[in-house]
Amino acid sequence: MRSFLSFLLLGFWGACVHALSSSGSRLLVVLEDDQSSYSALWADLKARGYDITFESPKSDKLSLFEHGEKSFDHLLILPTKSKGLGPALAPKLLLDFINDEGNILLALSGKSSTPSSISSLLLEMDLHISPDRSSIVVDHFNYDTLSATDKHDVLLLPLPNPTRPDVKSFFSGEGVLALPRPVGQSLGNASPLLAPVVRAPETAYSYNVKDDSPSAEDSFVTGSQLALVSTMQARNSARFTVLGSAEALEDKWFSASVKSPAAKAAVTSVNREFAKQLTGWTFQELGVLRVGKIEHYLSDEYGNIEGEVNPTIYRIKNDVTFDIELSEYEFDKWVPFKVPSKDDIQLEFSMLSPFHRLNLEPKTRTQNSTIFGVTFTTPDQHGIFSFRVNYNRPFLTNIEEKHEVTVRHFAHDEYPRSWSIRGGWVWIAGLWAVIGGFLAFVLVWLYSAPVPSAEANIRKVK
Repeated sequence: MRSFLSFLLLGFWGACVHALSSSGSRLLVVLEDDQSSYSALWADLKARGYDITFESPKSDKLSLFEHGEKSFDHLLILPTKSKGLGPALAPKLLLDFINDEGNILLALSGKSSTPSSISSLLLEMDLHISPDRSSIVVDHFNYDTLSATDKHDVLLLPLPNPTRPDVKSFFSGEGVLALPRPVGQSLGNASPLLAPVVRAPETAYSYNVKDDSPSAEDSFVTGSQLALVSTMQARNSARFTVLGSAEALEDKWFSASVKSPAAKAAVTSVNREFAKQLTGWTFQELGVLRVGKIEHYLSDEYGNIEGEVNPTIYRIKNDVTFDIELSEYEFDKWVPFKVPSKDDIQLEFSMLSPFHRLNLEPKTRTQNSTIFGVTFTTPDQHGIFSFRVNYNRPFLTNIEEKHEVTVRHFAHDEYPRSWSIRGGWVWIAGLWAVIGGFLAFVLVWLYSAPVPSAEANIRKVK
């Protein structure tokens, strides 16, 4: 019995060590073709601790939910030859999977038409593909001269740089990325949850491979309007990624020799490293933020604590310090979170609207977290206030913290005396000047009797 318990504890410890994703290790792969084409990808995922289940979209055993709970933590959908994905992968069920904090990596391919159910799912995300669903992206200036001499449908692109200077990049690096026969996507402008990862070059365009004469005149979209890899992070931090080229994950492209028209020599593609970055981000091995302890307390102007931690009530014009601890997950460990350049984490001290909006500065750093803090003075307004930290950035999980406190006015014996207010010295001086003048007038009036005249003295003698 004792050895059996030891075996269970050892197995649990091993699962904790090897389950590197912060949201779970259960991965469902949906595909119809031979698994051996992606053997390197499966080996990398298993080495990172994923428990992979392979199912065909037509399988009767396929189910995303069991007893009201999701059966898998992550879902990888590879292209299928059938016109649909079946009832188990209907768009509504995939949306329910995302709403239940499941992550999805959807790979498209120009070899076959995109199923209508996939198009409907993408429309729900405000992602659009070509209406004919058989278009691919070509570029006559950035293609592989070794494998796509005539069709120019294997695009060679550098690893993407950050989209903005205030956004942390998880996909950048050195090397050339090969994307065979990619399906382009157009991102809607109305959703703040969408973010492109890899955009097509300005000379690229989308066309239907079934047309006899490829032309860019009636193209779906052209140039950098085309996204070859795009992402959507839901408000519950679930992630949905669209990879326009499923062939980029195949073994032959993980270390293929490629050469662009402008290059002097062939180079090795970095598809394997990009696949690790893309799957790592989608399956929440990267860009996951965790909130540790949150403290607020009375302090002096330098931030030194002067009262209990996390009180429920403050007074107007108190000096208050707010601290929050943040960590970031990187593949297999929590590390201190570092704010990207030209970006800030802000604290709002608000009632109906913010009275203070302040930048949180890093104060101390531990082995796996950074403590950010700021000291401020509560406003001259009593009521119910809240400390709010709402940090939403592309490629990072959302942080939304709200802690309410009461701010009271001065008690009767807490108001400063009049003589301790320098601004009142003028009025106090004026008051005492009036009092002094009145007393002087009374004294002068009392002791300044009129001198009696001569007639009054004669009458007094008689």
